[in-house]
Amino acid sequence: MSLISALVLGIIQGLTEFLPVSSSGHLVLAQNLLPGFDQPGVLFDVILHAGTLLAIVIYFWKTLLGLSKNYLVLLAVGSIPAAVVGYLFSNFVEGLFGSVKVVGVALLVTAAMNFITDMVKEREGKKVKVWDALVVGFAQAIAIIPGLSRSGSTIFAATSRGIERQKAAEFSFLLSVPAVLGANLLQFSKYGGDSFGWSLYAVGFLAALVFGLLSIKLTLSFLQAKNFKIFGAYCLMVGLVAIFLG
Repeated sequence: MSLISALVLGIIQGLTEFLPVSSSGHLVLAQNLLPGFDQPGVLFDVILHAGTLLAIVIYFWKTLLGLSKNYLVLLAVGSIPAAVVGYLFSNFVEGLFGSVKVVGVALLVTAAMNFITDMVKEREGKKVKVWDALVVGFAQAIAIIPGLSRSGSTIFAATSRGIERQKAAEFSFLLSVPAVLGANLLQFSKYGGDSFGWSLYAVGFLAALVFGLLSIKLTLSFLQAKNFKIFGAYCLMVGLVAIFLG
């Protein structure tokens, strides 16, 4: 893999991890529709995710330092569904990564969620409670299907519960930390590493970090302005194309 490829993959990871467009869906489409595209090694994938995880830590560092025990409990509760679904259905879900049509249909669902997110009414002052955390956690669990955006699903679930947009996005991003960390550790232990040079890892990591920070800011900005319809239109278009080509 070249430095340019590492840079491009890092940029794609950074942007699509947080924008509500499904990073896994874009990876499947790239693998199946772009000539000459090769799946990066497991270690490289883990390092890209480390870059986006660090982006969350940097962006929300003040929030992380001030988390209450109650909020940590809510994050733990919200992480349970993804852990259970990932453990029970990981092999089934892996099989879906070869289907462009599945991704296309899932992207249409993501599009619908993005459109609806703009329309739901938030309740001023409403905080995340245990039942809210479970609902958002189930949304995150279902989003292991390629094409279903994790951020789009969880923000949709949280705002549908009446949670303020800013708080919904914050809970969504923080909830992704244990989920993504656990999934990648499992992936690495299951499939092992690869032998790319350190420069490729560094380029991919930094690209994922920088563009991850950018995509967090963009997502929060579009959400607050009720402009998720832009991502809805994008997912609708890509989903229809994927179904047609699949």
